[in-house]
Amino acid sequence: MDETTLHQYKSLQLALFSGKGGVGKTTLSCGFARQWAQQFPQERILLLSTDPAHSLGDVLQMAVGDVPVAMATLPNLQVRSLDARSLLETFKNRYGSVLELLAERGSFAQREDLAPVWDLSFPGLDELMGILEIQRLLHDAEADRVVVDMAPSGHTLNLFGLMDFLDELLAALELFQEKHRAMQRSFTGKETADEADDFLRSMKAELTDGRQLLQDTTRTACLVVAIAEPMSLLESDRFITALAELQIPFSGLFINRILPLSDIPHSSSDLDRFAEQQTLLAKFFALVDPTPIFTTPQQRQEPIGATALDALITQLQPLTEPPVVAAPPPLWMPTKVSPGFADFVAEERKLILVGGKGGVGKTTVAAAIAWGMAERYPDRQIRVISIDPAHSLGDAVGQPLGHAPSAIAPNLTGQEIDAEQMLDQFRAEYLWELAAMMSGESSDGDTTLKIAYTPEAWRKIVAQALPGIDEMLSLIRIIELLEAKTQDLIILDTAPTGHLLRFLEMPTAMADWLSWIFKLWIKYQDVLGRTEFMGRLRSLRQRVMQAQKLLKNPQHTEFIGVVQAQSAITAEAQRLTDSLTTLGIFQRYIVHNRHEANQPAIAALFPQQTIVALPNLPRCISPLERVQLAATLIV
Repeated sequence: MDETTLHQYKSLQLALFSGKGGVGKTTLSCGFARQWAQQFPQERILLLSTDPAHSLGDVLQMAVGDVPVAMATLPNLQVRSLDARSLLETFKNRYGSVLELLAERGSFAQREDLAPVWDLSFPGLDELMGILEIQRLLHDAEADRVVVDMAPSGHTLNLFGLMDFLDELLAALELFQEKHRAMQRSFTGKETADEADDFLRSMKAELTDGRQLLQDTTRTACLVVAIAEPMSLLESDRFITALAELQIPFSGLFINRILPLSDIPHSSSDLDRFAEQQTLLAKFFALVDPTPIFTTPQQRQEPIGATALDALITQLQPLTEPPVVAAPPPLWMPTKVSPGFADFVAEERKLILVGGKGGVGKTTVAAAIAWGMAERYPDRQIRVISIDPAHSLGDAVGQPLGHAPSAIAPNLTGQEIDAEQMLDQFRAEYLWELAAMMSGESSDGDTTLKIAYTPEAWRKIVAQALPGIDEMLSLIRIIELLEAKTQDLIILDTAPTGHLLRFLEMPTAMADWLSWIFKLWIKYQDVLGRTEFMGRLRSLRQRVMQAQKLLKNPQHTEFIGVVQAQSAITAEAQRLTDSLTTLGIFQRYIVHNRHEANQPAIAALFPQQTIVALPNLPRCISPLERVQLAATLIV
């Protein structure tokens, strides 16, 4: 790389790195931030992670937390991993009083009834606090330039989608305040501005500035990271299309881990991979041209620590024309490595969760388990389900999948949970009536409270897409399937680590929210009525608590982790394993994906789990054939 390679990004204030999980977003964002800090030594550079499963510290080889810390060799570069709970506490201290005042003006409840909400778990909290903190940092000029290591693409889109949600939320709060103004005019003949008016005015201005910044091509760039593999190509295509719809400037594609032409190994698997990479590079070029494309070569050792990261950035090369596509080598087949999995159907397991860091091969492993069990038991019904908002299960099995289950084999079905469809159902069953109740609208048709408390404002809130609610809606769908007992085994392809933990914590979070609603209702039931609705909410809470029991029952549910032999991946997997132990989730197995005989053993890192090795798979066969082959190797 020469000095002009990244010249088009020198005017930016905000560089956002995202893409499919496991493609090297953190590595490249760290290298990019260091390059900026060296290029602009008089400026303050901030490297920020919004992914709840932070890995900046693993890549930089330093302790990173919510308090910014300067890099030893680059004092103008500070590094920070956002802590959503800590940010919520700061937000509460700054705005809590005025928000409680506005909510009180827009509902039947008193302020002391609303205060406990701050202690509940919010769907989308990581995304909400992330977007607000990025906007605050730039608004308050705490850094001259910010590089953001974002969550994988599905949750990044949730974060960007919060701009519209916050606009509508403010519009609803404005209706609450307008009701207060109308009452002032009615009783005093005039309006008197107060702290709520000041809050609404300043927050609207900040959100407008934030939206303008995120959509300003001269100040902001979303830089998409990918690898030259089919599922990364397909997800990148969907992600780039979504960015255009959100008017977020897509300004560059970084394709990581390319086998260098001058250093092609002679193993069958690497020759196979090289041929696939050249084919996919041509497809990436056709997809995004004329947007700049850069490639980085596969490193002999993991690029962790300052020296390796700086060396990696110097190897960035622009891709100015599509490569010549190489002919695929003869088909080769990997050798099975024992042990494999136990027989889950014979053990009468009902639910298997497959998870780990983004990009480690969770989807392939989940699909392989499903295929293997379905093939072994043709008289049993097997279902594999993706609950990651950036679905790739259909890509893995080579056919389109949607919210409704589709047949992959005679006794095997697959589906990708559509959060919007689930939300429509959840609105119809609970949220519309909850909005009416929160507004103070009584169930007997009395219009007095309806006029006073503007239920349309609450409906405006409920009508939003509620980014971050994926985990809650997925849980409800899984509850429905388990209750129906139409499937003998369900395998979940889960979201990457941080959001997987949100899913597993969701039963407790939902139960806490429902308990708060019950307490409100008990206090005001003489005014509200809605006894039948409360009965339905009690039933929902019972179902949620039953689901939590099933998740913690080792005879019913188990978790299978997937890793590759990279230190950042195994470090995150160790933290996940500890978290699962704390949550009471049973885990017997770790799948070592892309296992090679010369790699260091990982068994010592996971002493309580059995390591199941999944070797590299041929690249020149179809996606479903890869899944079928993987099934023979691990099931």
